[in-house]
Amino acid sequence: MPRPFGSAVLLSEQDRQQLHSLVRARSTPQALAFRCRLILRAAAADRPNNQRIAADLDCDRHTVGLWRERFVAAGIAGLQDAPRSGRPRSFSPRRADRRHHAGQQQHRRA
Repeated sequence: MPRPFGSAVLLSEQDRQQLHSLVRARSTPQALAFRCRLILRAAAADRPNNQRIAADLDCDRHTVGLWRERFVAAGIAGLQDAPRSGRPRSFSPRRADRRHHAGQQQHRRA
């Protein structure tokens, strides 16, 4: 059942500075920067609900709820991408690149 209000997001000054730093850094992946902006908005003085944040950031309210709850549960570490399911790669990209070049050389010889 959907919750009408998300958990309260209270930020320490250190967390606030770290979130702002991640938002400003050019090397931060855009998905993480978006999540940081979302949490900063959730911690704003007007204490917006998920619907208001979703409207402000042009996203779905369920997305807001998901990241708000992950942040409350795990802090900034909760904003990172979770490991993907499935079988990991069985070869390195470097080996695959060598195979590709070897295949091209054989084609040229023929």
